[in-house]
Amino acid sequence: MKTIIEPFKIKSVEPIRMTTRAERERILAEAGYNLFLVRAEDVLIDYLTDSGTSSMSSEQWAAIMRGDESYAGSRSFFRFEEEVRRVTGFKHIIPTHQGRAAEKILFNVLQKGEDVYLGNTHFDTTRANIEYLGGTAIDLVIPEGLVPAQIHPFKGNIDLVRLEDHLQQHRGQVRAVILTVTNNSGGGQPVSMANIRAAARLAKQHGVLFVLDSCRFAENAWFIKQREEGYREKSVLEISQEMFSYADATTMSAKKDGLANIGGFLACRDDQMARQARNLLILTEGFPTYGGLAGRDLEAIAQGLREVVEEDYLRYRIRSTAYFAEKISAAGVPIIQPPGGHAVYIDAGAMLPHIPAEQYPGQALSNELYLHGGIRSVEIGSVMFGRNDPATGAFQPARLELVRLAIPRRVYTQSHVDYSAEVVNEVYARRRELKGLRIAYQAPFLRHFTARFEPL
Repeated sequence: MKTIIEPFKIKSVEPIRMTTRAERERILAEAGYNLFLVRAEDVLIDYLTDSGTSSMSSEQWAAIMRGDESYAGSRSFFRFEEEVRRVTGFKHIIPTHQGRAAEKILFNVLQKGEDVYLGNTHFDTTRANIEYLGGTAIDLVIPEGLVPAQIHPFKGNIDLVRLEDHLQQHRGQVRAVILTVTNNSGGGQPVSMANIRAAARLAKQHGVLFVLDSCRFAENAWFIKQREEGYREKSVLEISQEMFSYADATTMSAKKDGLANIGGFLACRDDQMARQARNLLILTEGFPTYGGLAGRDLEAIAQGLREVVEEDYLRYRIRSTAYFAEKISAAGVPIIQPPGGHAVYIDAGAMLPHIPAEQYPGQALSNELYLHGGIRSVEIGSVMFGRNDPATGAFQPARLELVRLAIPRRVYTQSHVDYSAEVVNEVYARRRELKGLRIAYQAPFLRHFTARFEPL
């Protein structure tokens, strides 16, 4: 059937508050023109992130009531461990309060100096954790992944030729190859199984750790099932298990494909790495059988990992994202094509060519979507990834100027999406009126979370 229906019934509702444009103008000015600093109650449709914003199922809420809050040896941990191991196959399962905590522990274990990490596109927290410890994160996504309008089934793939070149060029310095599945900063684009397999083989040949950043593993597996030869008849669970089989370790924010509101994990095969990671876990997160989480959180994640590989859910999830993309693309809005799994990415650079990168076109567009329709999105461009060259002071823009509309799982209905598309299309129609911004305050790391701006 052509009509998309949500494969669930709504049992509980939360009201959302309507605001006027005049109210939103005041709210945005008080927040320093940074949507991270706007109160959630002042947002109508919230596409800031799909992280931790999922609606949990009745089975997850039931599991929460079974949570065992024992400090050590919690029954809930063993259920969590069993489910993570069922999906990933890893020997050592180390819970953390979210994905960036798993990254922090992993890089503290691996870091030995001015190390190099190679990936398709490192996400902001991954890059920040690497750089904070003095390492260098190098992005090697395929050329098609840098051309928003170009159609390619697996635009998240790492460039294997460049990967091999960098492994040789930085021999002895490369600590890990990290593939993000799906490739969030590159538009939520999937990575093929062939690419995962080949990248893992190259890493092994050079004696380098191969890591998956797997917070959207199920969505990536669904794309493999739909687009890659030889996988149509395999289940999403089987495809996921094969993906993980090529990795030495994985970090995951369970706030995405764990369908939970908090939590994550680090998983690995090596005993020594696990011992070091657990020692750091105790120092920063908590005892190894709770890792900064309540027992009820561990239960919610365990159940979420069972539900996220259900194909009726994934069919709805991926198709509804594509539906949103089609509605705005048909009106001429430039977006990353084809649509990814968890979000629609507007190419703000192409939409607002009159705003130079140093005036942050993505931030300008995000602000206008909020002012016009109460929609909160996030800039993924030169605010998030731009920087000044330490030697010359010259501004180095991001390679892409994007605005991400990340869709929470099982939260919004088709009418919410229709409204959102209407807002985007109306802003696009008057795009030439938009003006840029300048940064009035910024932090040294992850500035986009707390920066304050002034309109030009």
